[in-house]
Amino acid sequence: MIPSPGAHGGDGERVARALGIDVLDLSASLNPAAPDPRPVLARHLDAVGRYPDPSRATAALADAIGVDRSRLLLTNGGAEAIALVSSELGGHVDEPEFGLLPRDNAGPRWRSNPNNPTGRLAEAAEMAGVWDEAFYPLATGQWTRGDPAVVVVGSLTKLFACPGLRLGYILADDIEPFARRQPHWSVGGVAAAAIPDFLATADLAAWAARIAALRDQLRALLSPFAPQPADANWLLCADAAGLRDRLAPHGVLVRDCASFGLPGYARVAVPDEAGLERLEAALRRLG
Repeated sequence: MIPSPGAHGGDGERVARALGIDVLDLSASLNPAAPDPRPVLARHLDAVGRYPDPSRATAALADAIGVDRSRLLLTNGGAEAIALVSSELGGHVDEPEFGLLPRDNAGPRWRSNPNNPTGRLAEAAEMAGVWDEAFYPLATGQWTRGDPAVVVVGSLTKLFACPGLRLGYILADDIEPFARRQPHWSVGGVAAAAIPDFLATADLAAWAARIAALRDQLRALLSPFAPQPADANWLLCADAAGLRDRLAPHGVLVRDCASFGLPGYARVAVPDEAGLERLEAALRRLG
């Protein structure tokens, strides 16, 4: 039996255990151009022996983004960034939208940019009170859209393809209300110690260009499933009913989009070249 899809994708390990096979997880949209994070982490394993101090990591990330350090708060993944901001401000969305964003029918408008699940970047004139820019660097080659007087939440674990590490951030003119809500030692020591080295490997423009090229190849493979125009590191397929369950026994997992209110749609992450070959082989076996 193929396990039912979770609410947010990233089910590859669970499906692999259930089926007893290796699975390429294209239900989680990570950076296919990121270097292997393990050598970086290996240099900082001694950080497990002391309480974390995120000050150096905060300074390094603020300098990379080009903002004052007082405007930046590191978080335990993008999920904590969203939780801290939504608990302080509330908020609402226009569907379809990422499931962790608040739906209070009050407070500021939130908008993921590019939109998750459609993969489309917001128009220049579109406004939001809170931007979720978890995938913005991978779509544009730039850290942030830079709207004044808004709050931004972001994710380094998407950017550096290490979702198990949990690294996110909040950008705001006044970060203190969110910092007061954050537990002590929220960001782990190994993660905080590794951030400057991760940032030294970042080439946002080159990564975005490579993702765009890989996305074009992915679109060709997925042409029978009506892939929609996208700017992100995934494609949303409009004619993909049952595709998740059909592909999983062949070792490839895609994101069922019923949780977005889009039954019959699938979201497929852009893989690297080896992943494209593996997906092509699986699709061939489907006939």
